[in-house]
Order: sequence, then C-alpha cells, then structure tokens
Amino acid sequence: MDWTEIKNLQSVLLKDVPLLSFDKLREQLINSVKSGKRLVQFFGNEEKNEVILYVVLADDQQSKLYLTSAKFKSEKTFDSLTREIPSARLFEREIYEQFGIKPEGHPWLKPVRRGIAGINSQEPQYEFFKMGGDEIHEVGVGPIHAGIIEPGHFRFSCYGENIHYLEIELGFQHRGVEKLFLQKKNNPVYLEKLAESICGDSVIGHASSFNSAIESLGEISIPRRAKLIRAIALELERIAVHLGDLSALAGDVAYLTGNAVFGALRTKVINTTMAICGNRFGRGLLSAGGVNYDISPELRDNILSTISRLDDEVSLAAEVYFSSASVLERFEKTGIVDFETALEIGMVGPAARASGVAIDVRSDHPFGAYDFFPVHKLTLKSGDVFARAYIRFIEIQQSIRIINEQLNNLTEGGLKKNFSSLKPNRLVVSMTEGWRGEIVHVVITGAKGEIKKVKIKDPSFHNWLALAIAVRENGISDFPLCNKSFNLSYCGFDL
Repeated sequence: MDWTEIKNLQSVLLKDVPLLSFDKLREQLINSVKSGKRLVQFFGNEEKNEVILYVVLADDQQSKLYLTSAKFKSEKTFDSLTREIPSARLFEREIYEQFGIKPEGHPWLKPVRRGIAGINSQEPQYEFFKMGGDEIHEVGVGPIHAGIIEPGHFRFSCYGENIHYLEIELGFQHRGVEKLFLQKKNNPVYLEKLAESICGDSVIGHASSFNSAIESLGEISIPRRAKLIRAIALELERIAVHLGDLSALAGDVAYLTGNAVFGALRTKVINTTMAICGNRFGRGLLSAGGVNYDISPELRDNILSTISRLDDEVSLAAEVYFSSASVLERFEKTGIVDFETALEIGMVGPAARASGVAIDVRSDHPFGAYDFFPVHKLTLKSGDVFARAYIRFIEIQQSIRIINEQLNNLTEGGLKKNFSSLKPNRLVVSMTEGWRGEIVHVVITGAKGEIKKVKIKDPSFHNWLALAIAVRENGISDFPLCNKSFNLSYCGFDL
C-alpha cells in the first residue's frame, strides 16, 4: 500500500505522507477496511488553493496506524466510500460541508453541523426521513430540552408506540472549536484551556489528547511521574462518569435507591479529583509538558483509602442493582446493537465493547503511562442496555485497580518539561481512550512550527448513529433509557 506506517503519537514529516490520486486512495482504503483495518480519521485541510484529504487507518491488532492523502485542486466531486465503508458516512458529509467537495453516490448527504460559514452557508431546511401510511405518526423531541441538556433534535417515526425509525439532527451549537485553536496558536495557556473545554465531561480525555500531540511535535518525553498522574486522573474521570450514568439509568427505570447511591458515590470520586488539582472535573491539571499539580504522600494515602472503600461500596450497590427484577426487565433485550452492526458503523468505547467489539486505545495503541502496564479489553456480547450498563460497572472495577497499582508505584521525579517550539511541517495523530471511547486529535504544523490545523474527533461522532439503530422496534418510552445507556455528547459532536 502507498501509506506511511506510524504509531500513536509518532509525528511524521508532511513530505513523507504519500499523495495519491483519489481513485487509488479509494481502492486501497476499501481493500484495507475489508481486510480488517479501521477508519480513524478522514478530513480535509486547505493549503493555498488546494484541499488535501487525509486518511488515518488503524490496525488495532498490530498497534499500527496508516496515513495517506489525496490532493484536490479544481475537482469538486469524488466517488463516495460510504456504501462500501459505512463508517465513512459522517466524514464525507463533513468534507462536503466544509470544502464543497461532493461525495457522489453518498446515500444521504445531509448537514453535519448547522450554521457553518462557508460553502453551504445558505443552509436549506433540514429534510427528515418520511414514512408513508395512515397509521404512521411522527414525534419530535427538541432541539430545546428541559434543564441544562444541550440542543439536539430527535424525530421518531412510529407505528403506535413502536419506533420504526429515529433520525437525530445535531449541530445546533457549532462553536468553531477547531478554528479557535488557530486564533492564539502561540499562547500555550489559551490552547490548554481550549482543549479542556472541547467537551465538559471529558476534560482529562481531550486535554490529554491535545497536550500529548503538542509534546510529540515538540519532541519531548514528559516525566514518568507526570504520565502516571495523568493516567490516574483519566481513570478517575472514567469512574466518575460511569457512576453518574449508572445513577441516571437507575432513575430512568424508577430504581431510586440506585439513583441515589451511585450519585453519591460519584461525588466522592469528583471530590478526589478536586483534591488533586482544585477542580472537580480536572481543569488546570494538565499542561503541555506534564502536569501542574503533584500527589503528595498524604494525598496518595487518602486516595488509596477512598478508592478502597469505593470498590466495596460500588460492588455492593451493583450486586443489588443488577439482580433487581424490575431493573433487568427494562434493561435486558432493550436497545440492541449487534456485533456486526457495531463493527460496520465504526462504534467505539464502552458501547462498542458492550456489543462485543474489542477495541480500547489503552490496549491497542498505548499512550503515556499505559506504555508501562497492560489494560485488558473487557467485552460483552448482548449489545443491549444491560450490557452498556454492566460494562460500566466492570470498567469501574478495572479503573480502581489501575489507580491502586499506579499510586503504589508512583515514582519520584519532576512534573513537567519545558520546550520552546514545535517541529515544522509535521503531522501527528494523538489517540486517547476517554470514558466514552476513542478521542483523536490530529495536529499539523506549518513551515515555522506554527499550528496550522487541529482536527478533533470525539467518540460521539461515531456513536450517535448507534443510538438511532438501537431504538428501532423498541417502544418510544424506552428511548430515554437507550439514550442514557450511550450518554453521548452534543458539544463533542458540535465542534
């Protein structure tokens, strides 16, 4: 293949990225995915009067990434990949939306994010899927929701109480995050704060991915102690949100004891993160070059004591939770996404693992402290609400073990390394396993080492379609339960 082979966080000179005709790229990409590789990124970057389309593939079994590109000058179309590679569907729609290069033959070319200034700024009315028949009715929910939920529109096509089809319209709060990285590209504090703000419930995940990319481009290796503190914070974030989700799922099925207990346990975890850095969500902890806060011996002992009690309390609560007949009645065989579908549409994270897809960046493409110890991929097979709930419980247990082991092996050393500049004309792919799944930041530098492009992919980019598939042939009253079992991000999608 005409591809450059790299590893996670291995930067490469732009001149070493192959430049193919799109027809050749398309043929090789289809063959690669059919042979077991996975589409990780597919995006455009405008350079002078040309658009370069970059493609990143993953060979998860071999811990390898493959990178190639194609150049578009005056061409305004290319043959869509989506029918052969369904996981390309949103990537192609995004390329069309941003650069006006149309994927001919795309099964349904719709907006990805509303209100983007650019080629399609004169935005037509969004066209929803329509079903015929006198007994079919539609139910619209959103985009404005109760409480503090972010905007998104759900359009159900139903026969009675049964959902035949759900379409999800997002993009109402496009913030231009990727362009904001270019506005103050020489201000490291601004960049770090912006990375933390991509998705508010994944502060450590996104900050870790961006700062790791910058460190790779600066050719520095941060201190081992800093890597361990980052990993501990990432696992605390995973535990906290998983506990919050178990609490919310309990509330959705009126199991109020579980709702209260798991919610209270979540508070203990986010307060532990606050004890490390002064913020319950981990803001301010990470910076390019390492971390800003240490874990003292006294704090270490307190965290060990907290997670030891947490392990017992979570296990007891989960034992009661997952043996409750009323909970199982609602969870089991509800909102199923089977293995083949999950694989085909490119699902990631716990939702994918609950459908039997064994992918986890910590294991497949290790980063930071995960280079030092193995993380076993945990999977279930049923792909229903029960599996997506139970996978959270066993991942909480795994994260507690990781934190315990790393706190007991917290090496002495510095917290941060300073560096002055990024290497010019380079590209790096930075992958992190956030609590929702695979977070990917691609960063490209220019001739003076300045940041020229930041391309972000939150796990929700892949998994919103999985939610739409999960609710088919379920009762409409099961939608809140299915929705919470994924707990996807609006802002992580609406970049």
